[in-house]
Amino acid sequence: MDRLIRGTQELGISLSEEHLTQFEIYYRELVEWNRRFNLTAITDYEAVQVRHFLDSLSCLLALPTPCLRAGARVVDVGTGAGFPGIPLKIVCPHISLTLVEATRKKVAFLEHLIGRLGLEDVRVIHARAEELGQQRAHRERYDWAMARAVAEMPTLVEYLLPLVRVGGAVLAQKGESGPAEVHAAEEAIRILGGEVRRLMPVHLHGIAETRYLVIVDKVAATPEKYPRRPGIPSKRPLGVRRQRSTLLTKPERDR
Repeated sequence: MDRLIRGTQELGISLSEEHLTQFEIYYRELVEWNRRFNLTAITDYEAVQVRHFLDSLSCLLALPTPCLRAGARVVDVGTGAGFPGIPLKIVCPHISLTLVEATRKKVAFLEHLIGRLGLEDVRVIHARAEELGQQRAHRERYDWAMARAVAEMPTLVEYLLPLVRVGGAVLAQKGESGPAEVHAAEEAIRILGGEVRRLMPVHLHGIAETRYLVIVDKVAATPEKYPRRPGIPSKRPLGVRRQRSTLLTKPERDR
């Protein structure tokens, strides 16, 4: 885990021996399950340390220090193989984490991994974000809603903002197209009760391209009609009236 250690040190994040042991287990389980199911295109040991683990932990740069407060309710939408939620839970064990994933095989992996790592106060929900955002148990219930490479910002904010309480925030991880995506999403963010707080560039050890953390505060309640039914936010993004830029048509990383 040398690259993870060096990368977190450069970001000012400290990892204990217990953390490193859990990340080793995470890696082994990810590779083993990936032989049977397509969980990720990235399986090389060093690449996983940087592009999955370190990238996920970079979210801590935008979160309350030294870690999320105990009991903070965090939802990770479209988590895939658990990123960024599970790495954050390893380092911030006192958060209450909900992982949302629409693919059943990935849900099965996550349930297995949670038990293997001995994580508590984590639940996995097999659902689409549009469905969850209309359920009373989840609508405007979370302190933080997060996502990594799930959708372009005009679509993504319709997935995330309905889940966040007024006073909470959205954290989206983006690649080099981050600034352009935020600009394209300004109207959608306003409609959904959000306000952009910060666009934070992040430089990760071993990765040339600049990453961005996009923080959007929830300043007003989301109108009841949002999120719209499954599939509509991606087909007809809010506030986007012209053909979307080619900058925004491809996720910035492989799962």
